[in-house]
Amino acid sequence: MQPSRIPATIISGFLGSGKTTLLRSIMEKITHKRIAIIVNEFGALGIDGEILKKCAVPECEEENIVELTNGCICCTVADEFLPTMEALVNRPFPPQHIIIETSGLALPKPLIKAFNWPDIKTRMTVDGVVTVVDSPAVITGRFADDPEKIAQQRQSNPSLDHDNPLQEVFEDQLNSADLILLNKIDLITTEQLQNLTLQIKKQISKAVKILPILHGKIDPEIVLGIHAEAENDLQTRPSHHDGIDEDHEHDHFINFIAKIPPISSPKALENKLLQLTSLHDILRIKGYVQVVNKPMRLEIHGVGKRFNYHFDLPWKKNENPQGQLIIIGQKNINQKAIQTALETQI
Repeated sequence: MQPSRIPATIISGFLGSGKTTLLRSIMEKITHKRIAIIVNEFGALGIDGEILKKCAVPECEEENIVELTNGCICCTVADEFLPTMEALVNRPFPPQHIIIETSGLALPKPLIKAFNWPDIKTRMTVDGVVTVVDSPAVITGRFADDPEKIAQQRQSNPSLDHDNPLQEVFEDQLNSADLILLNKIDLITTEQLQNLTLQIKKQISKAVKILPILHGKIDPEIVLGIHAEAENDLQTRPSHHDGIDEDHEHDHFINFIAKIPPISSPKALENKLLQLTSLHDILRIKGYVQVVNKPMRLEIHGVGKRFNYHFDLPWKKNENPQGQLIIIGQKNINQKAIQTALETQI
């Protein structure tokens, strides 16, 4: 039976936290609902959408997966997101649930607000906002500044602005959440997990369920049955952008596609990318690469100094295999140096 308003779940989380892995795990377990998926990537190469289309279940049929790759979803609500949602609900057999995977740089609150637009308010509701946390990254202080050090710097030069935009994005994602999932717990200790849970509880503005997960595995009913109606609960979801112009831009970050020639060894590529990550302000790397004498393409993902890769699918017939990597980094990243380094023999 079609619900009176179609529930939508927003999956938020920083770069490389495991959102796509979580979503794919959910899709592999859901067999009784028509699910539509909206995937938004900060970059023009649709890696995450292609990964989801490889699911071997009916709910992952390509017509049920919509990719928005022309900008961050929280900045293109009117131009792309709302028309996409209207098209979905106007189908002859509309979805029974919609899952939205935001980019790692998206602020959830503008997206939640969009569900109050007249054209969709009576037809959809935000069932819940789920924020996925990269546990080992947060444990190592990737999103937290040293307060004492900042205070010392400000005392020495009051004109300096030491606000960390990554920290603000992370805090906005936590404060918008109805459920927080601490992912990759196999990479931290039990004591670190306890400390991380307490740390996040102190950061967020309201009581929210916080659950540890491994490899994105969780009962789909926990994620898809929150019933939060988040669009009616905006006051409990504070944002660093409240009260200012919401037509913001992610001008602290840039992304570009680096072309890479065939490589001889995945391990050699990993070593090269580790070197580049250490030398440059790289936040996230993902893409496909051709390996010499291998019929299948190599899919690679990197967050900080952690990389994983595997052979996923054969290159298509009559296709000219072209290795491409999406690289996301701080605004001052040296694109030319990175591209030059990747063009050398690996």
